[in-house]
Amino acid sequence: MAAISPSDEPRPKFWDKWRARYLDLVGTAAFQSWAARSLFTRGTAKRDGERLFDLVAGFTYSQILQAFVALDLQRHLRARPAYPSELAAKIDAPERRISVLCQAAASLGLLTRLRDGRYALARLGAAINGVGGLRDMILHHDILYRDLGPAEGFFRGETDPDLARFWPYVFGAAAAEDPATAERYSHLMSETQNLVSDEILSSLSFGKAQNVMDIGGGTGVFLAACAKAHPDVQVTLFDLPQVAALAQDRFERAGIAARATIVSGSFRDDPLPLGPDLITLIRVLYDHEDETVLRLLKSVHAALPEGGKIVIAEPMSGGEVPDRSADAYFALYCMAMGTGTVRSAAQIGELLSKAGFARASPVKTGRPFVTRIVTAEKTVNKS
Repeated sequence: MAAISPSDEPRPKFWDKWRARYLDLVGTAAFQSWAARSLFTRGTAKRDGERLFDLVAGFTYSQILQAFVALDLQRHLRARPAYPSELAAKIDAPERRISVLCQAAASLGLLTRLRDGRYALARLGAAINGVGGLRDMILHHDILYRDLGPAEGFFRGETDPDLARFWPYVFGAAAAEDPATAERYSHLMSETQNLVSDEILSSLSFGKAQNVMDIGGGTGVFLAACAKAHPDVQVTLFDLPQVAALAQDRFERAGIAARATIVSGSFRDDPLPLGPDLITLIRVLYDHEDETVLRLLKSVHAALPEGGKIVIAEPMSGGEVPDRSADAYFALYCMAMGTGTVRSAAQIGELLSKAGFARASPVKTGRPFVTRIVTAEKTVNKS
């Protein structure tokens, strides 16, 4: 594509010119000083200042959270409040540093500082253990934090992130042959999958399906929950051999082994099993580039009967309305993995249409920061 010369560029509209002048004004020290004092603007100036400071300090906040979890302050404070000196003795760390950590955690709402100087576990801090997989994900983030720095090098593509080595399955079966590696990422996926499964099952009913197949189903967390919620539904799990083998024990413990089928394979290289009338792709598409995704969706379309449905559940970009959880977190995570991208529901709908699906539509979820959902169906051939 030829470069656009300055003479070819469209002239800015009146609104663009006005906005550019306004932003130039806002970006001056004199305006910021005036706005902070003016009766009509000081509230907005204060809020903007606080938001900017939170962005500046965001990395230290995340480090405080990780230390809070890694040092297991929830467990140490669950029974009763404690002084920093008591915690320091239990953790075997300098009292001064633990005192700073406690005060910082209290400022973020993880702890509450009592009048006598002790610290108590706050509701937000206690909730960490109640959110499926959150604790493990926080501890896992030390890899992500390293991968994101230096920031300018990361966004120029000049760094060598470690996350690609942590999630080798996204590059195919051959990349995930090590059993220890497979078990490591399977554990993290299964721990975080419970919350996603709850959100899907509370947003959609699978009761009309006869056989639900989960592609990339890992250790079977979603299918076990789906089968428990719908006692008449048969389930099929399709995933890499190293991962799918871990699902058998879960299905037996859940009492659904008689209704569950496990098929080992790679959707990159192997045909999908026929028979299911509903296929789920949970946190799969955003791990892969468009070419791989389109090929997978075409395989799903071929595996489904006429009238069969597909359910896609994963973090999705806000598109025209940027979403913080997807566009400022998951998008960077995917970039650090070295493959995949966070797509909007509209972009996923376009890929579904290219694969032959019809009536692609988003499904409202209670917690979109956990997952968003898009469904589509293989329409009946009336010819």
